[in-house]
Amino acid sequence: MRLLSRRILLLLRGEGGKVDNVIIPDVEGLENLKGKIKLQGYDNLHIISDFDRTLTYAYQQDGKKIPSIISILGDNDYLSAEYSAEAKSLFEKYHAIEINNDVSMGEKRESMKEWWAKHNRLLIKSGLHKKDLERIVESGIVRLREGTRKLFNYLHKEAIPLIILSSSGVGDAISKVLEKEGILYDNVSIVTNKFEWDKNGVAIKFVEPIIHCMNKDETILSEFPKIYGEIKNRKNVVLLGDSVGDLGMVTGFEYDNLIKVGFLNPGEEQNQKEYEKNFDMIITNDSNMQPVNKLIGELLDDA
Repeated sequence: MRLLSRRILLLLRGEGGKVDNVIIPDVEGLENLKGKIKLQGYDNLHIISDFDRTLTYAYQQDGKKIPSIISILGDNDYLSAEYSAEAKSLFEKYHAIEINNDVSMGEKRESMKEWWAKHNRLLIKSGLHKKDLERIVESGIVRLREGTRKLFNYLHKEAIPLIILSSSGVGDAISKVLEKEGILYDNVSIVTNKFEWDKNGVAIKFVEPIIHCMNKDETILSEFPKIYGEIKNRKNVVLLGDSVGDLGMVTGFEYDNLIKVGFLNPGEEQNQKEYEKNFDMIITNDSNMQPVNKLIGELLDDA
C-alpha cells in the first residue's frame, strides 16, 4: 500500500500506437477522488477545460511551437502590419503589469480588462473578418489532440456538460475548430471573447463580458445564466488546463470533488514540481487525450 502514495510515472498505450506519459503524484488520493465521484454518479459531473495547448497540441509535428490563435493573426499575413505593431505594443505594456508581483490583483484585473478592450477595438479597426478565422482553421495550424473527438463524443453521449473557458482574443475561432471536427455538440459551452459581425462577416462590436486571464473562472458564468444553470447542481468537476493558473477556473464554484488534470507541455519541464503539487494527473510530452478518456471512462464505470 505504501507504493500507492508515491509519485509514479505511468506509460499508457495511446491511440494511434503512441505512448503517453502520465505522472500521478498521489495515486491513492486520485483513486479516493474517483471513488467519491463514481459513488455520486455522472449526473453530478461536469468538465471544465482551457483550449489552447490543452485541447490542442502545443507543438507541430515538425517540432515548431504552435502559436495561440491570437498570435497567428499577428504573426502571419491575416491583418495589417499596423495591427501587428500595435498589438505587440499593447502586449509589452500590459504583460509587464500582468507579471509584476508589486501590482495588486485588483489593479491587474482592471489592467487586463483594459488590455483586451483595447485589443478588441484594434481588431475591429483592423478589419477582422470571419474569413480570417476560417483561414486559420483550414490551415491546420491549430490541431486538436488525438482522442479529443472521442472525448467529446463520449461526453455528448452521456449528456455531461463540457465548458471551454478561454481568454483567447478571438474565441469565435474555437467554435469553428469544433465545427470543422463535427463535435460542436449541444452539451458544449464556449465561454470566451466573441464579436458581433455585420452581414458581410466583418467584426463590428465585441460582446461583453470581456474574458481575460484574471477573470477566467466559474464566477464569470453567473453572467451566462443558461450555462450556469446546467452545472450548478453538478458538484463534481474534472478540470483540464496547461498551467497552474488554469486551476483558477473553478474559483467561486462550490464543488464537492475536483480532479485536476494538467498538461505539462514541452519547454515547461522546469515547472514539473509545481505541477506535482497542484495537479492530480499530469500529462507530459504533448501527448494525446487517451489518459483523459481513460479517466472519464473509469468515472462512468465504462473503462
